[in-house]
Amino acid sequence: MSRFAAPPSDRQNGGRDIVPLIAAARATPRKPVGRVTSRGVVVGAVAVLLAGVGASADAAPSDPVVSGATVNSGHDVIVGITHNVQFPVTVTGSDDPGLYFADVDLKGPHGGFYTTDAFCETATACTTVFTVNAHPAPSSDDPVDLANANAGTWSVDALVDINSGESVFAPGVGSFGLKRAARLTVNASPEPVAKGARITVTGKLVRANWDTYRYAGYAGQAVKLQFRPKGSSTYTTVATVNTSSTGTLRTTVKASRDGYWRWNFTGTHTTGPAKATGDYVDVRP
Repeated sequence: MSRFAAPPSDRQNGGRDIVPLIAAARATPRKPVGRVTSRGVVVGAVAVLLAGVGASADAAPSDPVVSGATVNSGHDVIVGITHNVQFPVTVTGSDDPGLYFADVDLKGPHGGFYTTDAFCETATACTTVFTVNAHPAPSSDDPVDLANANAGTWSVDALVDINSGESVFAPGVGSFGLKRAARLTVNASPEPVAKGARITVTGKLVRANWDTYRYAGYAGQAVKLQFRPKGSSTYTTVATVNTSSTGTLRTTVKASRDGYWRWNFTGTHTTGPAKATGDYVDVRP
């Protein structure tokens, strides 16, 4: 798999330089395209293959068709700062001889780019597996795949070979969210508390910083305070509180009965959701 990886000097400036893709000619019979990766360079052999192989807009119904792409089983891809994340991309289509081989490109904001390929497992589906990371290897200054600017909506391009020898290029055949992981904490006090007294609920929302390899406070975000009574499995939203400039949360509520308090963040365009583990408060008469 080829990938774009910004040098450490670029990452500190929050920017990236995009280098033109290096091309490799199509081989016959078709085999997975070879790729080379060097620091700070995306090397994608698939680019040159697109010339002259696009499907016409007025193709007949019997012509090969790429119908869609499903990324990570339809879920966002959430990446933190400690582990690689693997996820499948399945390209589907139809053709009488059947699909044979697929090159798949993922393209994201600010030059984000991944590419890989695979032989098709059935006549109508081709599944590739991508691996992304946002953490350096231990005791290493090697560049990583992602910077904060890459978070957001990514698109999927697919070049699919057919058993008959034809090829179909489908740009933008799918999309998905590649997001920074978030975490939430909660503390409700005092514990125990007298019925009718005030409970102070605090917490903090942080998210992965792909530029610094740390979690940092997420400011100005609406977070729901939720309560689950003892013996119940359902949380109910009690209030919505915005995080401070450092990501902290704080509010007070009246104690009425035993139960669990938690914060619930639903996520944003660039950041995944997070829920705190409920903090139990014993309310006494």
